[in-house]
Amino acid sequence: MSLDLIDIGANLTHDSFDGDRDAVIERASKCGVRRLIVTGSSAESSADAAKLAATRPGLLYATAGVHPHHASEYTAEVNDRLLALLNSDNVVAVGECGLDYFRDFSPRQAQRLAFEAQLALAATTGLPLFLHQRDAHADFVSILQPVFDRLAGGVAHCFTGDAEALHAYLDMGLYIGITGWICDERRGSGLRTLASEIPLDRLMIETDAPYLLPRTLHQKPKTRRNEPMYLREVLRVFAEASGQPEETIAIASTRNAERLFAL
Repeated sequence: MSLDLIDIGANLTHDSFDGDRDAVIERASKCGVRRLIVTGSSAESSADAAKLAATRPGLLYATAGVHPHHASEYTAEVNDRLLALLNSDNVVAVGECGLDYFRDFSPRQAQRLAFEAQLALAATTGLPLFLHQRDAHADFVSILQPVFDRLAGGVAHCFTGDAEALHAYLDMGLYIGITGWICDERRGSGLRTLASEIPLDRLMIETDAPYLLPRTLHQKPKTRRNEPMYLREVLRVFAEASGQPEETIAIASTRNAERLFAL
């Protein structure tokens, strides 16, 4: 089966890729992962993501934002740096942004303020959102929902929530990003039961590489590093869980990514 997949979330500027980044991109392409969106999660990594994407126009794209883990670093200067990056041709979304109360690496109030600031950037630039939420569903919805209709949409990246969260996000109009979390026999069991409830026109798949290596791989790399070529495994497991053909899922995910990110 010939595929044209888009990995909507790969942390390709991560230092684990410093030694073989070009080879990683080439392996992905040979596995049908033709386009990649490189995740920005801080001012620095967003700049690096945009710089990397500029080296391969039409193949690599980038997001620019501040992950809630880095929210305490969010300043007026950072906001200005992000705005400049978001006006670059190859930057297609605001984020990774949102709330994370599971780790609380930044104070929750700082997370909320940084999230609100990035929603304002999305309104200013007309770009969609690349969203992160963990253990913060109520606050996440209360901040996002009142302004969402004025924004250009978004995707709940690496969705790991329950049925209530899923349907709240679908009702709001979000796309749902599925990672190798669904391949975890223990942690991903709930997500597998929800797979058939995700409409095809709201689904996207991603690796979140180098994180979340699919545990269902028959031959796992010794480094335990995830990379975009393993998006095929996320596709396979989601298709199996949803009762849909892999090709159907692949076509839907690619079309949705093209639509949301204007690729």
